[in-house]
Amino acid sequence: MRAEIGRKEMKINVIGAGLAGCEAAMQIADRGVNVTLYEMKPQKKTPAHKSDLFGELVCSNSLKAMRVESAAGLLKEEMRRLGSFLMRCADQCQVPAGGALAVDREVFARLVTEGIENHPNITVVHEEITDIPTDGITVIATGPLTSDALAEKIENLFGDSLSFFDAAAPIVTAESIDMDYAFTASRYERGGEDDYINCPMNKEEYGRFYNELINAERAPLHDFDVSNPKVYEGCMPVEVLAQRGEGTLRFGPMKPVGLTDPKTGHRPWAVLQLRKENTAGSMYNLVGFQTNLKFPEQKRVFSMIPALHRAEFVRYGVMHRNTFLCSPRILNADFSVKENKSLFFAGQITGVEGYMESAASGIMAGINAVNALLGKPAVVLPETTMIGALSRYISDPGVKKFQPMGANFGVLPELNNRPRDKKERGKAYAERALQDLNIILGE
Repeated sequence: MRAEIGRKEMKINVIGAGLAGCEAAMQIADRGVNVTLYEMKPQKKTPAHKSDLFGELVCSNSLKAMRVESAAGLLKEEMRRLGSFLMRCADQCQVPAGGALAVDREVFARLVTEGIENHPNITVVHEEITDIPTDGITVIATGPLTSDALAEKIENLFGDSLSFFDAAAPIVTAESIDMDYAFTASRYERGGEDDYINCPMNKEEYGRFYNELINAERAPLHDFDVSNPKVYEGCMPVEVLAQRGEGTLRFGPMKPVGLTDPKTGHRPWAVLQLRKENTAGSMYNLVGFQTNLKFPEQKRVFSMIPALHRAEFVRYGVMHRNTFLCSPRILNADFSVKENKSLFFAGQITGVEGYMESAASGIMAGINAVNALLGKPAVVLPETTMIGALSRYISDPGVKKFQPMGANFGVLPELNNRPRDKKERGKAYAERALQDLNIILGE
């Protein structure tokens, strides 16, 4: 799958230097093909982007579970075996996060940027692309925050690109967390005991917090059609989630299961977990607290959590538009356009949801862009692998009400001898996937 070619004059365009675009560019360049990577930063940024660096993590700094027996962990292991550039970067800047792989987002973006800029086969052009190229082979990896001009061209071409809304969680300084009201522990004692700071609440405290949360003032959504916005479940604003019922948060981002407050010896009524945002541990992310509340409201309401009563917010949560294609009608499983095999899409614009899912699609789009250039057959991984299953999901014409999909065992074919135990079931899925992937890789 990694055959080198010597004709350096051949070139592929990649548009967008986010996770999918950087992964695609590196896969192409590592195969001896020159890449022109177009990125509109720093001249122009989307409302959610703050950094000039490539591979910016807009929402959480967590890349989800590490255990290969989990869906997210299996995805990352498959990426490693495919030579993922971003996984190499992530492993170099990991921060403690229990059973999850979390990174120092600034160091991560710097490593990604340096790797791209220093590759001899990659030429970076800082320019906004406002039209779909018609010559040569192109990978569009402009992400869920595709600029308005290009998004309009894509919609004109395909007729039904969709929009939904995504939200980011606030970040607070470590020194402003009152540890008299908090304790360190990982849920179910997975990972290091200080990987998370847990902010417990009793029933009365939670009730007051809940009432203020659902009644807090939200920020207006600019430049969107807000008459009927779609919100992806995985990034549901905490205030929207709370409106489903008072117990919803206690079974979601504030679930207390697997945690015991050492001050009381009992499980709290509700818990907000804080995860390290950087290697130094000077900043913490409010896990699962993506929000669209106005900034003063975030300060007021979240400070009602006892451990955060004097919290200093270094970043407030924001909400922004995401755009994705109706991919089952538009894309093949190799991420090429059905009516134009020289045009590929990668990343969340294809309907894969999540950081690593986006990066994985970039791997496959990059591999297949090279194969298209060389006239070689497309590579689609077995449906028993997580990457192969997601590739088929986004290209399955039988999916009628298409919505973004992240890694989960539900997209994989059922096991022949399905273990009843959940952990054993995950292990069986992972073993089958990696065995089938190794066959493809010739290992």
